[in-house]
Amino acid sequence: MLPEIHTAVPGPKSLELAAALKLYESRNVTFSDARFPIFWERAEGTNVWDADGNRFLDLTAAFAVASLGHGHPKLVEAMEAQAERLLHGMGDVHPSPGKVELCKLLSRGTFERWRLGTARTILCNSGFEAVEAALKTAFLHTGKPGVISFEGCYHGLGFGALGAGGFARFRDPFLAQLPGNGRTFPFPHLQAPKGSPGVGEVLAGVREAIEEGGVGAILVEPVQGRGGKRIARGRFLQGLRDICDGSGVVLVYDEIMTGLNRCGALFAADRLGVYPDLLCTGKALTGGFPLSACTGKESVMSAWPESTGEALHTSTFLGHPVGCAMAVESLRIHSDPGISARVRKTGARFRTLLEHLRSRCPRAGRVRGTGLMLGLEVIDPTTGAPDGTTAGEIMIRCLAKGLILLGEGEAGHVLAFTPPFCLSEEEMVFATETLAADLV
Repeated sequence: MLPEIHTAVPGPKSLELAAALKLYESRNVTFSDARFPIFWERAEGTNVWDADGNRFLDLTAAFAVASLGHGHPKLVEAMEAQAERLLHGMGDVHPSPGKVELCKLLSRGTFERWRLGTARTILCNSGFEAVEAALKTAFLHTGKPGVISFEGCYHGLGFGALGAGGFARFRDPFLAQLPGNGRTFPFPHLQAPKGSPGVGEVLAGVREAIEEGGVGAILVEPVQGRGGKRIARGRFLQGLRDICDGSGVVLVYDEIMTGLNRCGALFAADRLGVYPDLLCTGKALTGGFPLSACTGKESVMSAWPESTGEALHTSTFLGHPVGCAMAVESLRIHSDPGISARVRKTGARFRTLLEHLRSRCPRAGRVRGTGLMLGLEVIDPTTGAPDGTTAGEIMIRCLAKGLILLGEGEAGHVLAFTPPFCLSEEEMVFATETLAADLV
């Protein structure tokens, strides 16, 4: 449904809640002022209702989690049925049957489907934990701690993930505590500015770094999320694959955002047929419960020793029965090829509408991304330079009109779109027409 706004945004209840939260939460977590945020009360499909009863159109799918729509009935049913039977278990001591089924489905949906053999999985809670499980696995397999990542990457905010690379604003306050084993190279993407290092140049640098010794893993997003919906050049990913095959370095794909049909294929790896050694998934894996996974080739995952009763990498909520039940149902739904077909069709239409803004709106720049993982650059109409300040203002003004958006990219100048897959034609037209009014 389209937005329906009854109060000022934020409304009085959201403002009251924000004031209360500001008293008790760490002040670095939730940003708030007179225009932001709203407090979510409930959600369904593409819609979110706030504490004041206003209805919004969510173009973020809550950080790309609710890909199948907020409150998908089958996921809710799986959650409720499991919670009634077993609310919590002992995942690395006395697991639930759902853990078995989930690990099996992850193997069948990835490395077995790619004809690379049976895969093994480490279940985690959040995306960065899956990345850190992958980095630990790579170290055990190679004996080398070094990690190569790429400019604009975002792999989460745990120390291991931060140490591998990422945005300076997240890393710099903690540099003294980080392991210092990461090395970052440019990211050759489809819309890289003229004069940027090319695929061959970057690959040569990667080879040289590996030859110097100490590198055990290459960590890459096939499509960068927070980096501004930047698609890696196919020749680049194939080049990384070739380098890893020749050197024994482990290739890790972070598909926490891109996975499960977000890019119009079950995984972004499927778009080019270039596959990793380790695959990190999360977000849409459950559609709304904290659960992620590091899944990998048997030959790499076998670096972990057989358990003797104490797991080297675990947590209290590992393989949580509710999360496993939701993930099993989510994977069954996502395995329907009709889902990826719908994403490609809806994404192509949404992209066309966004492209039309460029001819009408002087502040509208290039459209980035693929499938329903899209971004629109906001630029200075005179110079064409990235304009993160205006992008932030547009995000705030759109919220007041009922659109939930996020800003991403190198300069915060990319309006990001990762909506639920059930986004309708009417909702897409409304969203782009609303944006048009603010992009002049």
